[in-house]
Amino acid sequence: MACGRGGFVARLIRLSVPPPSLVAADFSSTAVAKGKAFAEQAGLRSIRWEVADAQSLGHGDRSFDTVISCETIEHLPNPRKALSEFLRVLRPGGRLLLTTPNYMGPMGVYRGYARLRGRPYTEEGQPINNFMLLPLTVSWLRRAGFRILTVDASGHYLPWPGRQPREIAELERIRLLRWFALHSLVVAEKPDA
Repeated sequence: MACGRGGFVARLIRLSVPPPSLVAADFSSTAVAKGKAFAEQAGLRSIRWEVADAQSLGHGDRSFDTVISCETIEHLPNPRKALSEFLRVLRPGGRLLLTTPNYMGPMGVYRGYARLRGRPYTEEGQPINNFMLLPLTVSWLRRAGFRILTVDASGHYLPWPGRQPREIAELERIRLLRWFALHSLVVAEKPDA
């Protein structure tokens, strides 16, 4: 979901032998066209490309073994609807690999500070930037009906005015602090009916 210009999809195809059957989808028809052209130029023709809305997928129930959504739901009007759709299209035992920002740490404090200063935080010009918290994401997945298999996160940053945030790599070793890291990953499974 949200395949963008196709780089990650191409890596998935190249890593698998035999190549899996993939559907690469994005809300942007421009992104889909660029992804398709990129894959064709690389000789990767086993990918089905489509324009799709993550909140209303045009596939039947139990259509997929895996759904991958990287840095997507935070840009949707209704992230919970997308999670319900991901569950619907997964077969029992199917897995969702979900990444999203986690603003429980200093970057979230910075977002609040920027808003107070009249400069709403945006992620690379995205029009929608929901304030995501890892515990909330996990809660939404459970309420949608998923079983949580893995919760992890990395990336501890200290915002610095006028500069790029500074990463504090030493904090990666403290396992409990993953709940405050910026880059979160949740692997969830659709329970057997």
